[in-house]
Amino acid sequence: MTSAAVCAAVSFASSHGVVCTDPVVLKNGSNVIVHLRPVPVVARIAARTALVRPAVAGHFARDLAVSAFLAGRGVPVVTPSEELPAGPHTTDGFVISFSTHVPHFPDVELSRADVLKLLPGLHAELRHYPGELPSRGPLDDIDNTLRYLEDAGVPDLEPFQARRDELLRAWDAHYDGVQALHGDSHDGNLLMTSSGPVWNDFEDTWRGPVAWDVACLAGARGEEAARRAADLYGGEAASSNVEYWLEVRVLFGTLWGVLMDRG
Repeated sequence: MTSAAVCAAVSFASSHGVVCTDPVVLKNGSNVIVHLRPVPVVARIAARTALVRPAVAGHFARDLAVSAFLAGRGVPVVTPSEELPAGPHTTDGFVISFSTHVPHFPDVELSRADVLKLLPGLHAELRHYPGELPSRGPLDDIDNTLRYLEDAGVPDLEPFQARRDELLRAWDAHYDGVQALHGDSHDGNLLMTSSGPVWNDFEDTWRGPVAWDVACLAGARGEEAARRAADLYGGEAASSNVEYWLEVRVLFGTLWGVLMDRG
């Protein structure tokens, strides 16, 4: 799939007068991320995400829309490409979007504690985002992934379904402090550049509790880790909420691992 995805992105760029002679795959996971060298353009090509997200183009569109909005407010973010139409586009069977390549230090990451201290500033800007956003975020991903795995004949999914139902019963009790979120605010989505950190990847943006974004940076399960993350964030995320949302994230991560193991 990777080579076909790269070819689709290079071909689309070429059809718009952007010639890539040295494509470099930066990441090959849930999506294929390709720097279309020598031009400063990065293609995001839906890979496994397309299997479990029926509306994956909508996720890509939110990434571009939220990034453009934040850039307009002076937030350091990876912006939609100006070299060619940013998309998202469907071409050769792939959903693709294009962003500006930001030179950064790939081996340098801020600590989770440092990102947690930056997160309130990002949330303050995201509160102004006027666009429509989903309100079920990770729950939609959990349901879609369970459905895909079931249709694929993966056995022994009952414990995952039971855990999903258990967490859903407590959903409303922890659904507070709701606003536009990053959605996947782990330390790998903050690029370190010569001019400072730059936020990246708003594909998972949804309208939910800030405790979800804090939970993405907790680093461990349990009450103590949740309290530490909430304290570092310093905002309105109660540690009990962080602990709950981390359990939701763990379930999704576990299901995603099952999906990835299928190749």
